[in-house]
Amino acid sequence: MTNTIAIFGFGPGLGMGAARRFGREGFRVAVIGRDPEKAARHVADLKAEGIEAAAFPADVTDAAQLTDTVATIEQTFGRIDVALHGAAGQMSDRIPTTLAVEVPDLAVPLALKVYSPILMTRALTPAMIARGEGTLLYSSGSSPSVVLPYLSNFGVALAAQREYLLQLAEELRDTGVYVGLLNIGVLIGDSEAERIVDTRPDLVPPGVEIPRMTNDELGGWYWGMYTNRDRTEVEVGFSE
Repeated sequence: MTNTIAIFGFGPGLGMGAARRFGREGFRVAVIGRDPEKAARHVADLKAEGIEAAAFPADVTDAAQLTDTVATIEQTFGRIDVALHGAAGQMSDRIPTTLAVEVPDLAVPLALKVYSPILMTRALTPAMIARGEGTLLYSSGSSPSVVLPYLSNFGVALAAQREYLLQLAEELRDTGVYVGLLNIGVLIGDSEAERIVDTRPDLVPPGVEIPRMTNDELGGWYWGMYTNRDRTEVEVGFSE
């Protein structure tokens, strides 16, 4: 039976890198993104590389759309073996200093990095628990060992996501369902963030150096988490 990976919040960086890596291993790829045209282009690129893929346009922060999309994927491909939550905010949504953060500024980060991961988890976990296997992968933009005030409102949301996932992993420990969180401290090749930083380097505070990694390399990190299943958290790109 062919396995399926569903990538929620698919983009040209993280999403494409993970899709290629899993696709090379024989996985079918469900591309879930808000923009139908972009999702269709990603699918076309994957098919051109010999990877079976299909687009499922949806807003992953909308509970009804996410639930309906999971059902549609299962009708199209069968069960979802691996789910990856890769949705990320725009740099324009980031408040440049923690001192300036107000309560409304948390709305977008919490929707993307807390509420949406919870929605994905609740949509997929019951079936995975029932069959005794499954993989839930998530993305973060910061590490618990590195305090970066310029992440401000997104840093708050990422901390909340981390605690939720650590609790989730503990609760699912003996069910056969693996929970993995990749803390990403790099600019991902071909990503929107890389394009913006290259255009507006002033958005990164002086003295902050962000290493870079191709999206294919990043996909390899997710593949390693899926195959090893030995750590809830993995960090890439952070200095001691």
